[in-house]
Amino acid sequence: MDGPADEGPALPGPNSPGAPPAPGQLVTVRNRPWLVTGVTRSAVSSDDPARSAGAAAPHLVSLTSVEDDARDEELRVVWELEQGADVRDQYELPSPAAGFDEPGRLDAFLDAVRWGAIASADKTALQAPFRSGVEIQDYQLDPVVRALSMPRTNLLIADDVGLGKTVEAGLVMQELMLRHRARSMLIVCPAGLTLQWRDEMRDKFGLDFRIVDTKLLRELRRSAGPRHANPWIHHPRLIVSIDWLKRERPLRMLREVLPPVPEYPRAFDLLVVDEVHTCAPSGTGKYAVDSQRTRAVKLLAPHCEHRLFLSATPHNGYLESFTALLELLDDHRFARGVKPPEEQLRRVMVRRLKSELPPKWNGEPRFPRRVPHPLEVSYADETRAAYAKLSEYARSRREGHGGGKAAGTAADFVTTLLKKRFLSSPKAFAETVHTHLNTMTVRRAAAEEEPAPSVRVLRPLLDGVEEAEEDGEQERAEAAARALTAARQAMRPLSDHERALLTELDTWAVTAGKRPDAKFARFREWLDKITCPDGPLGGWGDQRVIVFTEYRDTQRWLYEQLIAAKYPPERIALLHGGQDPQEREHVKTVFQESPDLSPVRILLGTDAASEGINLQAYCHRVLHWEIPWNPNRLEQRNGRVDRHGQHAEQVDVFHFVPEGWQGFDAAQDHQTESGYDDGALEDELHFLAVAARKTERIREDLGSAGEVIAAQVEQKMLGRRSSWTTADAEITKRSGKAVLKVERDLARDLERLVDALTGSRQDLHLNAGTVERVVRTGLRLAHNKDLTEVPDPLRPAARPAASGCRSCRAPGHAPATTACATPSPAGTARSSSTRPPPTTARTSSTCTWATAWSRCACGCCAPNCGRAATAPGSHRAWRARSCPE
Repeated sequence: MDGPADEGPALPGPNSPGAPPAPGQLVTVRNRPWLVTGVTRSAVSSDDPARSAGAAAPHLVSLTSVEDDARDEELRVVWELEQGADVRDQYELPSPAAGFDEPGRLDAFLDAVRWGAIASADKTALQAPFRSGVEIQDYQLDPVVRALSMPRTNLLIADDVGLGKTVEAGLVMQELMLRHRARSMLIVCPAGLTLQWRDEMRDKFGLDFRIVDTKLLRELRRSAGPRHANPWIHHPRLIVSIDWLKRERPLRMLREVLPPVPEYPRAFDLLVVDEVHTCAPSGTGKYAVDSQRTRAVKLLAPHCEHRLFLSATPHNGYLESFTALLELLDDHRFARGVKPPEEQLRRVMVRRLKSELPPKWNGEPRFPRRVPHPLEVSYADETRAAYAKLSEYARSRREGHGGGKAAGTAADFVTTLLKKRFLSSPKAFAETVHTHLNTMTVRRAAAEEEPAPSVRVLRPLLDGVEEAEEDGEQERAEAAARALTAARQAMRPLSDHERALLTELDTWAVTAGKRPDAKFARFREWLDKITCPDGPLGGWGDQRVIVFTEYRDTQRWLYEQLIAAKYPPERIALLHGGQDPQEREHVKTVFQESPDLSPVRILLGTDAASEGINLQAYCHRVLHWEIPWNPNRLEQRNGRVDRHGQHAEQVDVFHFVPEGWQGFDAAQDHQTESGYDDGALEDELHFLAVAARKTERIREDLGSAGEVIAAQVEQKMLGRRSSWTTADAEITKRSGKAVLKVERDLARDLERLVDALTGSRQDLHLNAGTVERVVRTGLRLAHNKDLTEVPDPLRPAARPAASGCRSCRAPGHAPATTACATPSPAGTARSSSTRPPPTTARTSSTCTWATAWSRCACGCCAPNCGRAATAPGSHRAWRARSCPE
């Protein structure tokens, strides 16, 4: 009788109530289906001896979600403590005792199985376009269709700015995940885009990403302890800023999780690098040097199975730099320094320009026209004299450097940096010329000479100045000090005349910032006409403008000048690289809101705001405070408003030019002579304006021809060139064999993509009826519930008959129960469930309301609103009651 008792309590059998599941079984825990991935039996039954005497040891069960919208979610539970946990018997078949399902339920079951049974071998049926929350354009299907046909997805998505590269990448990511080809994903992007990527992936594709930064690292240390605080392994989908990734600490933690040699399976399934041109090796010609960003991506790329590189301007003008990016993308197809074969480039590169896309079905263009405009400025004599001294100083340093290649490189760097800052603002120039004067003066007082650095050592330090421009205040100052100190070590000491020139320029810069500025005066004249015709203290209209500048110092100076001129602070917003991420997102959100909701009319942005972000909702004017020397940067800036979703018919781009400018028309392209003395302020500003005009003309390929323009500008500013004659011939020559141009039939490609989408819809039985049937059936089986009709959130709630029509929202018009006989006279009939475009009269084919309906610019759809209602309060009341936005 004592035998069984000595053996302890008997463990439950596999199918006994409370029995732990086995790995591979399906279970229901907390009313959700999971797959068991591991079961661990505790070595200790319980801390309480009285309880453990009659109980089996608990089991820790590891679970992975099998739901489509939570495939990567994991859970660990103590099985014996879970209430309502259920193991699904693997061998149990449905019993027909309760009868057979009706045909409609069986159809719903088959459709659900069909949608969920995506096989990697099926390269034709697309699912991501139907599961995303995006209104997809036909051309955006190209990357995902290509991805399905590639055993390893390596794509360079180089579409024109504003065509929706984020959406295209999201479709590829979602499709690969649905096919179990990619689970772990890493997005590398500029710091200002991390929140935007997270929100876009969550809202449009249902993909949950976490941002890896210092804040997350602190949270992991607090929750998991220092030994388990490596951010690269805590979540399958991550987003990281390229400038955070390149730091030593994140790279060290990354190396801890990467194997010494890439192995299968890869550490990450998919790598996405947004604005990948910022990771290209810096420098020119054959001497391009890997930057910190380049080295970070080079460390990461071999450990990723699939790679997506995104950039509207991947070719910075130098073959060495472009091929280095291609080698990071696919080192089996491309090699650094070797011109890529057109056939291989066609396989991996997706590039379409706005001008190449056919018009909409109704003949309207897909995108607005872009029109450049000049703003002529008459500069003061003091400003011209100061620039002449700067040119004299640059000429003296260039002609007498005598220190070999490193000395020449350092002298050129100082010249370009000082000239860029001078042409930007007195404040930016004052900061740089003062630092340069101090570093050159310190050399003469040094006890001993430092060894002159080589070009290889010097180049990364010089390039670091531009790379740090979007960092914080301290980082910018440190980068400039390091670069100018290194330049000092490579150059000869200042002569007495050169020191006198620098001292005079330093004095001028300090006083110039406090005197009236001709450029700012012209800016105010232009700004007031657009935003506040009665002056900054008068009434403000709804128009908005964006002002781009290269330097944070200039942005601060502009803001101070506007405030001093009595412009209200609430009308001005700032975007720059050193901002707190939450503040940046707030500024972007406010600027994208309707002018009725946000008072902001002027956005001052540095180049951090020129990459990737959307600013086109209520703005179509861009002013470049200075013309960038690199054509790619100019294109990136313009692309913030010249993009998909721009409702204006025309995007206006403004440049400051000297007096006597011939114009931006293509017919004026042959007029390249300024009429001013060579090297004068107006002469070099005219040269930059010509560069902007030529950039607009050769937008089709800013890679090969843009190299010529960038080189011409640099040579002009260094005093080595004064004519565009040879440059025009070279641009024409290169445009004919552009690296980024690949022969294709775009119309046929779009037709093929539409056919692929239509075929997928037919193969998967995807239509409104089948989707509704599957959802209703699933709700009934799982929760014994059904769909409930609710009012359309984009339409006003039902009101009494005297309040308005359900079709047209007209006040005082009785709701129509049947189709009205007479359409509204305002224009062509359209569906009442569709919101009208901004400039189209609202009509309805189901309503006899005879008044023409005009959608006001604020989007409230109020009758005859025009945003100029006699009683503003009534306008706001209508908006709050019925506006779909």
